[in-house]
Amino acid sequence: MNRLILLLLLLLSLPVAGSQVSVEYAGVSTDAEKTRLILDTSASVSHQVFTLDGPDRVVVDIANARMIGQLPQATTKNPTLIGLRSGIRNQGDLRIVLDLRHGVRIKSFSVPSADGRGHQLIVDLIRKANAPLSSEHRPDPTATDLENSPTPPKKGVLRTAVIAIDAGHGGADPGAIGPSGTREKDVTLAIARKLASLVEKEPGMRALMIRDGDEFIGLRQRILKAREHTADIFISIHADAFNNTDAHGSSVYTLSNVGASSEAAMWLADRENSADLVGGVDISASDDLLATVLLDMTQNATIEHSTEVASAVLSYLGAVGDMHRKDVQRAGFVVLKSPDIPSLLVETAFISNANEEKRLKSNAHQQRLAQAIFAGVKAYLKKFPPRGVQAAAAVAPSTAGPATSASAKALVIQASASSRPSATREYVVNSGDTLSGIAKRHRVSLPSLKAENGLEEGDIIRAGQVLAIPADS
Repeated sequence: MNRLILLLLLLLSLPVAGSQVSVEYAGVSTDAEKTRLILDTSASVSHQVFTLDGPDRVVVDIANARMIGQLPQATTKNPTLIGLRSGIRNQGDLRIVLDLRHGVRIKSFSVPSADGRGHQLIVDLIRKANAPLSSEHRPDPTATDLENSPTPPKKGVLRTAVIAIDAGHGGADPGAIGPSGTREKDVTLAIARKLASLVEKEPGMRALMIRDGDEFIGLRQRILKAREHTADIFISIHADAFNNTDAHGSSVYTLSNVGASSEAAMWLADRENSADLVGGVDISASDDLLATVLLDMTQNATIEHSTEVASAVLSYLGAVGDMHRKDVQRAGFVVLKSPDIPSLLVETAFISNANEEKRLKSNAHQQRLAQAIFAGVKAYLKKFPPRGVQAAAAVAPSTAGPATSASAKALVIQASASSRPSATREYVVNSGDTLSGIAKRHRVSLPSLKAENGLEEGDIIRAGQVLAIPADS
């Protein structure tokens, strides 16, 4: 009998199947970091949140729900929120649209109300650093985003991999200066632009230039910019320097474990701002032990993937010139400290070495360095495509360690050549080949062959190198 009474009480406490959840506006609060929308709901809700741009909006879809009361009118005082509007979609679901002044990051969650009689749906609008303000024009409330379209991005829809390219130094910070006055900031920007051009030509990839001019950007601002654009890989480009002018060769660095530990402590100290570091889990609401474990797991995975992409880049750089270090190095560089983006720092050569300074100024050598970095990135993405990213175009990663054979060296150039228009052809340089002989054999002019491959007078071609043959005849 007691069991029967208990069962009846449980059944009475459950909401009636198919009954709509009531949703009521409870308020908006704003502080220096975010604007928070609070909605009172008669029960825990199933909801989905996504963003739209042009103009910037946030859309909240609540299944099987209806709005009680009115949403507030447009406001000119809130720095993020212009106003709210609601409508019915799919004959029973509630859609609430938040019109914004600028793009935001979103965090949403449902919690029991303080009096225990219902729930609250919390939607946090977290302003992106340096977010450009959009027009304050309020969109037409009859626009289609209140209706059945647009719909949130579907799971499984392919996206492009975002490659953040960071040209070291800039602005008032020239970086190292070579014997003849070459500034590191100029060399790194030139290589970064060439790398970005290769990335943009590749299907399934998109380049994010951390700086695309002679400007100073703080080290942590570089990390934040990459995270705001949800970068999949972060590559910082530099030129090494040493008081021994004989030092030469390239190196590739990832974050050291010591640097990772100190960074984890910093992120955990600012739990509220680190809520999206671990795949959307809100560590700000977790206890210290759980938050530490979650972040450690994220960082360990990030360091492993940083090492993978760094190793791939290192192997291809070995085909371009000498290596200062033949293994991936680890250090506590600030720009490598993003806890959730595989990051590497490439020391392209020693600008303090007169011979390497001369090569770093060469447009053709800059192109070769960019092609080598790109080939490594492409090989990594083929092996470890991020979730939802289109498969990288085929460049087989080397399984025999650093590229040493002629065929392996050819892969340094193949990555960029494969993304050229179909009008170009490819030619693998053989021992004894000359540029003039290759041009004559393919019935193209020598100047056009050089221009197509970024070669200058005096540049040497090597056996195994892949040249793009231009379309002119």
